[in-house]
Amino acid sequence: MQQSHFVKVLLGTWIVFVLGSCSPFSKLQKNGTDDEKYKGAVEYYKKEDWYRAGLLFEELIPVLKGSTESEMAQFYYAYTQYHQQQYLLSATLFKKFYETFARSEYAQEAMYMYAFSLYKDTPQFNLDQSNTLTATSALQDFINAYPDSKYRDDCTRMILELRQKLERKAYEKAKLYYKTSGFNIASYKSSVIAINNFQKEFPDSQYNEELAFLKVDAEFSLAQNSLETKQKERYQEAINYYQEFVDKYPKSRFLKESEKMYETSQKELERLTKLEQEREKEKQNAQPDASRPAKVTAANQ
Repeated sequence: MQQSHFVKVLLGTWIVFVLGSCSPFSKLQKNGTDDEKYKGAVEYYKKEDWYRAGLLFEELIPVLKGSTESEMAQFYYAYTQYHQQQYLLSATLFKKFYETFARSEYAQEAMYMYAFSLYKDTPQFNLDQSNTLTATSALQDFINAYPDSKYRDDCTRMILELRQKLERKAYEKAKLYYKTSGFNIASYKSSVIAINNFQKEFPDSQYNEELAFLKVDAEFSLAQNSLETKQKERYQEAINYYQEFVDKYPKSRFLKESEKMYETSQKELERLTKLEQEREKEKQNAQPDASRPAKVTAANQ
């Protein structure tokens, strides 16, 4: 029974192979002239058979150099890869096209499709954003090169979308430092630095209220877990961050929590200042009084 099934599968595979080898596409690919292949590739392209069109154009491009068909073969080939979602390859091909055929009527479209292909290849916000930065730069380069292009609005929209992705990535990174800061002092420091960087890069972000509060919390926690010699400076920094937070978000939902940290920081500052004063006083008392005469001993009589 199993042997019979295997024979049927083998026979079916052979039939598909034979029919495929006798198909018009296979005949064209094996025996067609360059002119016939080019016309066939264009026909497959019009039918949106991107795979077969791509195979033919790829084969033709090396032999069409210098001909009138070379420009369109490369342009169409780039699109066949784009439509098959091979975005990095299509980006490379579109870039090569507008660099090679800078005066072509399709050069502007090719430059746009280069940037658009990169945009399509950008990852989700939680992954590495190197490609997002590259795509953003390419879109901006296109706007700079063609400020009046019909693609300008689309490029602007995509740049804003990619910037939001970068913003979300930076926000999650800052929060990750905050979430893990309980494990060591270095994480508290990294959290504050990451939040400061985020606020500089995205001053109008919707996440800034939450991060401004987390910065107070991180600096306050850093002060609490620091050596006594570092605490005064860090409690003062927590108070500074609190004051910045309250000035900018006076009705924040985080206000009560931040006020508690502020009050504790003030009390700790007072305690540490008093402790410093007492130690300084003890230090002064321990030193000999230079105005009193030295004690006379047998040695200096």
